[in-house]
Amino acid sequence: MPLPKPSVARPAASNRKRLLALPCVLALALGLSACAKTVSSNGLKGDSKDAAETIKNFQTHVTSGDEKKICGEDLAKTLVSKLSAQAGGCEGAIKDQLKEVDNFEVTLEAMQASGTTATAHVRSIYSGKNRKGTLTLVKEAGKWKISGLG
Repeated sequence: MPLPKPSVARPAASNRKRLLALPCVLALALGLSACAKTVSSNGLKGDSKDAAETIKNFQTHVTSGDEKKICGEDLAKTLVSKLSAQAGGCEGAIKDQLKEVDNFEVTLEAMQASGTTATAHVRSIYSGKNRKGTLTLVKEAGKWKISGLG
């Protein structure tokens, strides 16, 4: 789903912050709305397996609409911080974006973990079109957290 084009007039500072954070939330919500159906940690070991499990847990929380767990357990501090600056905070932003999620399949093609970062290469079908993406994760306090989708 394409984001609306910005208007010619500049939004107020508080609205600019919100506009900057929304693409990130939308990408995460759209990119992972069906992970639990096809993400498998079979064959993965160590940090790669743990990072894949984080993606599966995120999907469970997306499916159940549990914004509190998404913000508290699944997303990296930097992302939560950006979303918390908005009216309604992280949970409000996630709740709004989850209303826009369609159902589609996501397949984990490869997972690489090294030190405190991990990269998941995913393939999805959204609105009938194949899309490839890269999901990034960081290790915070010994747990993998989602930090972005590219």
